[in-house]
Amino acid sequence: MSRKRRLIKRDEDNDPLSVLTNLFDVAMVFAVALMVALVTKFNMTEVFSKEDFTMVKNPGSKNMVIITKKGNKIEKYKSSKEKSNSNSRGKKVGIAYQLENGEIIYVPE
Repeated sequence: MSRKRRLIKRDEDNDPLSVLTNLFDVAMVFAVALMVALVTKFNMTEVFSKEDFTMVKNPGSKNMVIITKKGNKIEKYKSSKEKSNSNSRGKKVGIAYQLENGEIIYVPE
């Protein structure tokens, strides 16, 4: 008779923490699905490839950002329209033109 009671009564059914493990699994699946959706929405699949690339966000504006990837190193450069005369040590070395097909041509001076 005690054997029948053991088959009917399970300790797992009374464990309140079993619900939390299921919620954690659902949250992890949701987070991965959200990351994949964002990567495909913003066409950022290049970041995960092994190829080197350069990407310009907001070209020509004050908040322009240039993102370059060389090997495993990703660098981010922000443009600044403000010129400070105290620390600027550069000079103009050429002009870059962008053609209608998107190709950029650099002409040294």
